[in-house]
Amino acid sequence: MTLLNMPIRPYHSYSQPLSKWDVRFMALAAHYASWSKDPSTKVGAVIAKGNRPISFGYNGFPASIPDTAEWLNDRSIKYPMTIHAEHNAVLSSRESTAGANCYVWPMPPCASCASVLVQEGVNVSRVVSLVPQASHIERWGSAFDLSFAIFDCAGVELVLVEECELRNSEFWNIP
Repeated sequence: MTLLNMPIRPYHSYSQPLSKWDVRFMALAAHYASWSKDPSTKVGAVIAKGNRPISFGYNGFPASIPDTAEWLNDRSIKYPMTIHAEHNAVLSSRESTAGANCYVWPMPPCASCASVLVQEGVNVSRVVSLVPQASHIERWGSAFDLSFAIFDCAGVELVLVEECELRNSEFWNIP
């Protein structure tokens, strides 16, 4: 059986309501996404243990590379040079991420980031993100399918939540 042919559990539901910390960390991930210089896709990630954030990241060029409009608007340059938010959060962490939760805004991790998050030594136990929008599925649907399969194989819980549910929470604190 191939990885993509594996039976995969449904991802658009979860067994328990999100905690106030889940909502707060998703709000932080949305905030960090706004720091990205990418003109088309802004992604943020927060890695947390319990109620304590241990790292964050957003998508962008490596720190030593200038964020020029010319490069940011040329996908043939931008894509290979961009470090994704989840990967940046792992690279920036100063402590073990094993057993932590990773919160990603505004879409689930791609297959490459899923591989990083389940790698030995990183081992997050849970990923919380938004249900992908139709436009995200059009562009990255096959990458989401593969990342969902990676999480499933690695035993990582994937929680996808509707954006309106987060924004309607009493714990959502950004506009």
